[in-house]
Amino acid sequence: MLRLTFALLLVLFLLPASAFATPATFSASRTLYATSSAPGNAYVAGGNLILTAPITGDLSAVGGSIAVAADVDGDELLIGGSVSVRAPVAGDVRIIAGGATLNAPVGGDLIVAAYSVNILGRVDGSALLGGMEVRMMDGAEGPVRIYANNVALAGDFGGDVTILAGSRVRVAPGTHIRGALVYEAPEPTTLPPSVTVDGGVKYTSASYLPGTSASRALAFMGVAVFLLVRILGALILAGLLAGLFPRPAEEVVDMLLQGRLRRVLLTALLGFAVFVAVPVLILILALTFVGIGIALLLLFAYLLLTLLSLLYAGVALGNVLARRFGGREHVLWRDGVVGMLVLSVATLVPVLGPVLVALLTVFTAGALTLLFFRFAFQREAGPQGDFEEDE
Repeated sequence: MLRLTFALLLVLFLLPASAFATPATFSASRTLYATSSAPGNAYVAGGNLILTAPITGDLSAVGGSIAVAADVDGDELLIGGSVSVRAPVAGDVRIIAGGATLNAPVGGDLIVAAYSVNILGRVDGSALLGGMEVRMMDGAEGPVRIYANNVALAGDFGGDVTILAGSRVRVAPGTHIRGALVYEAPEPTTLPPSVTVDGGVKYTSASYLPGTSASRALAFMGVAVFLLVRILGALILAGLLAGLFPRPAEEVVDMLLQGRLRRVLLTALLGFAVFVAVPVLILILALTFVGIGIALLLLFAYLLLTLLSLLYAGVALGNVLARRFGGREHVLWRDGVVGMLVLSVATLVPVLGPVLVALLTVFTAGALTLLFFRFAFQREAGPQGDFEEDE
């Protein structure tokens, strides 16, 4: 009931102050059948509205489904999901809906904004229609302006007809336009021989698809935005990782700079083996019912190691630069930002850049694997070593 009250207040808000100078009837219900009339204006709100009683004033309604099957002597303002007008309206009609159908004549002007618009009655005034599919099948006395994807016209039009169509315009045989037909669409329409346009036809070609040059520009911009977002995300993650967990990066750099070439190559070979062997192991475990859970855990660890290897590769590279050019060994957050920026730029260099990034990432993966095993098993080895020394 609260929603119905809000809908009724919305109707009242949309009305001019002069509308309250005449007698009025206010109704709100989830499902409303109005079969008895009252003098003056009618303001209705509900889920399903069916109005069959004549209205001597204006009609304003908000609902999910609205069906007006009674004459209205004044104006109509209808807002709903589905709107159907089946009886004549003496004044103006304004409709905002998902789907709008008007089967009766309109004595004044017509304004409709809906996804699907079907105007089957004669409009004595002007018409302004907007939607995806617009059909106006009985003409209008005044000028008509239509904005839609597909437009269909029929009947007698007393003024100019202006159309902006995203797809196509169709004019039924026997249509008479006493003014000019001005339309803009991707392709010109073929008018049947029985169609008469007193003011002439003016067509403007409008293609809403980008051309070759525009497509290339859009593709370049899309790639540029993607790369920019990816680089910024990597910079942020590397900076956070370096600021929160600097110790692993320092260990990786020590292995890279202070170790012998043979040890560096073995560490890189270990990382390569991890990247190649773990997916095979995951696949083998996933083939068995018992190993599915282990395979999922191993897959999560593998993805985490891959991400950390790439990020710590950038952090380690930044720290290497800091040691060489700044004389600083401890890792700061800006090492991650600088190193990841260098790696991101290096990936743009054909062939050589991706190879260098891959080698550094593989080495970092091997170093992180060694650090993990050292951390996991040093506590078990420590007490044993102390015990041997005591003996």
